[in-house]
Amino acid sequence: MSMDRQARAPIFEALMRYKADRVVKFDVPGHKGGRWDTGLADFLGRGCLALDVNSMKPLDNLCHPVSVIREAEQLAAEAFGARDAFFMVSGTTGAVQAMIMSVCKAGDKIIMPRNVHRSAINALVICGAVPVYVDPGVDARLGISLGMSVGAVRAAVDANPDAKAVFINNPTYYGICSNLKAIIDLAHGRGMLALVDEAHGTHFYFPPSGGGLPLSAMVAGADMAAVSMHKTGGSLTQSSFLLCGSMMNSGGSFGGGVNTQYVRQVINLTQTTSASYLLLASLDVARRNLCLDGAAANARALALTGYALSEINKLGGYIAFTDDLIDGDAAYDFDATKLSVHTREIGLAGIEVYDLLRDEYGIQIEFGDIGNILAIVSAGDSPFEIERLVSALSEIRRLCSKDKAGMLDHEYISPIVELAPQEAFYRDKAPYPLDGCEGHISGEFVMCYPPGIPVLAPGERITRDIIDYIKYAKEKGCSLTGPQDMQIESIQVLHT
Repeated sequence: MSMDRQARAPIFEALMRYKADRVVKFDVPGHKGGRWDTGLADFLGRGCLALDVNSMKPLDNLCHPVSVIREAEQLAAEAFGARDAFFMVSGTTGAVQAMIMSVCKAGDKIIMPRNVHRSAINALVICGAVPVYVDPGVDARLGISLGMSVGAVRAAVDANPDAKAVFINNPTYYGICSNLKAIIDLAHGRGMLALVDEAHGTHFYFPPSGGGLPLSAMVAGADMAAVSMHKTGGSLTQSSFLLCGSMMNSGGSFGGGVNTQYVRQVINLTQTTSASYLLLASLDVARRNLCLDGAAANARALALTGYALSEINKLGGYIAFTDDLIDGDAAYDFDATKLSVHTREIGLAGIEVYDLLRDEYGIQIEFGDIGNILAIVSAGDSPFEIERLVSALSEIRRLCSKDKAGMLDHEYISPIVELAPQEAFYRDKAPYPLDGCEGHISGEFVMCYPPGIPVLAPGERITRDIIDYIKYAKEKGCSLTGPQDMQIESIQVLHT
């Protein structure tokens, strides 16, 4: 990788030239660089609005890039060890869906863990592919789902030799990684593609010189990977990369011969034709920064998180996840930048601790579920802020602890799949009261967001465990999304 080349930021540089040219604006957007006083200039700054522009020849076009955007894509591919890269302005949701829709058509099977993000199952609703779910491992002490074991994937592959692809999380929201290389090799050995959701693994591509981060998808030889640059890569929210074809592959696999023109066509089915140049430039600049400073930045993040984990575990009551989770299989590796903390031992659900941190201590963390919290740490954080978080958790333990009796002790419920998601989603259905849904087949999603992993997906049978989980999550204050009924008092079930 040429650092001289990686020091370039073609989209950003083109925007700076455009700004210097003082072009008369008879195109969209209508705010005309902030000159029409809509209030946005005071809110965002005129410098920001001056660069909120439309596609034009000097700035290229994301739908059909031939100049500065194409050059930026090539630099991104080189930086991440891929044969090609696509700039995504519809988030990693768009990247995940484009990835699946590029390799699966209606009726095709795809093997995936059930603890995928909703975007993956949404892709199945859109394209009509059929999931073959692999139950992830479960940590009984923490009640959380892990990754996929190699044995479970092998069993799914053996039972479904006609599947088109294997889909892998790298890592899970909690920071847990499957044996990525082994699963990718297994998929390729059976003529299947390996697709990786790296929404929370951007930093894996820029490990410190001494290591300390799990393997990235492209290094492991994946065929495609959705990389959420805005989460841990430093770009603006909603910006992402879709990587195609690991440079570690030597032909014969999808990665060695991917039809990137077709992938772009699939992306263009759903991605906006009015891409934000603020998002595109942020991807360009963030990629440059990662190449020049990513390893050092990730070393700083690891040091901050390591200190926080140690201090939180000294408090008592909490269990801050460490590499003692690693079992060499379903928990093959662990992302030590993730500050995941189990809270049930102090009698509080994760969402309750999440709310207390925000409302009482002015600390916003990433999410809280029924048993855990997650704080995202990067080089942008400071030791002082880590101390504030540790001190707040200490006070919450001292002031708010309860008896844990009666608390729900697991996050994952194994699904009973009766119909493919697309078939169930588009079937005739009617609302049933939540307590009266047991035994029926759901026609919609229910999930806590974040993390956005469905508790219930279209085509799955509703069990008492699922109903109890939904009621418990509501009681504890989780943000539940998915159903037509915004109060989650009823669920749309299929007509029998």
